[in-house]
This record gives sequence, structure tokens and C-alpha cells, in this order.
Amino acid sequence: MEPAARQAPGPPPRPARAIADRLHSAAIHLLRRLRVEDKALGLSGPRASALSVIVFRGPLTMSALAEAEQVRRPTITRLIDGLERRGLVRRVSDPADGRVQLVEATAAGKKFNLPLAYNAKADKQSKAEMAKFFAEIFGRK
Repeated sequence: MEPAARQAPGPPPRPARAIADRLHSAAIHLLRRLRVEDKALGLSGPRASALSVIVFRGPLTMSALAEAEQVRRPTITRLIDGLERRGLVRRVSDPADGRVQLVEATAAGKKFNLPLAYNAKADKQSKAEMAKFFAEIFGRK
């Protein structure tokens, strides 16, 4: 008995392709908006991203941060050095294992990284903008 020949998957059905195209467009627009926000913060995109991970995940090792940011350890070390010079993060000993160093956000780093969405007025405006944006993307009015 011969094994059945495998067929290469064809292109996704038309509605799925249209949704994928719209999602791709939404991602591009979102990335552009985030670049503007990063610039307004006065941080490079990579530093803003690393700070965001530290703020929202809590203290973590440099290796875990490098993995989350999909960069090598020397790159994350340079990014953290810059954030540390600005007083936005600090290195601390892991309470469970004093040999391990963690990176945590300082109070200034937490405050610095708060997105505009935490402001109630900005939050309402942002939600309205996002609802409109996704309605356009998915073809709903």
C-alpha cells in the first residue's frame, strides 16, 4: 500500500486572506503609532520596549529580558545600561538566589512608562480611535 501523496496547502480562502491583509495593515499602522509614542518619551524604540517589558512583567534576569526582546545578551546589557543611567531601571539581587541579578523598574521608570491610555480622558479617546480603526480594518461600520 502506497502512502497518500501530500498536497501542498493552497492559498487561504478569500475571506481569510482579506482579514489577514487587514490585520497586517493594522499592525503596520500600530507600529508607526508606537514609534511616535516612543519618540515622545525620548527613548529609542528598543529602550522603550525593554522598559515596557520590565514594568509590566516585573523584575527579571537579563537573559529572560534578552529572550523576551529577541536580542542577544550584549545588546540587552547596552540597553539596560542606558536605562540605568537615566534612573529608569536598577539591578538588584534575586531574593531567592543572591548570585542572580534581576533588572527592575524604578519608581521613575514605572511612571515614565505609563502609557497615555492610563489617563482617563486619553483612555476614552484611545478606545474610540481603536474601535474606529478596527471597524475600518474589518469593514464594519
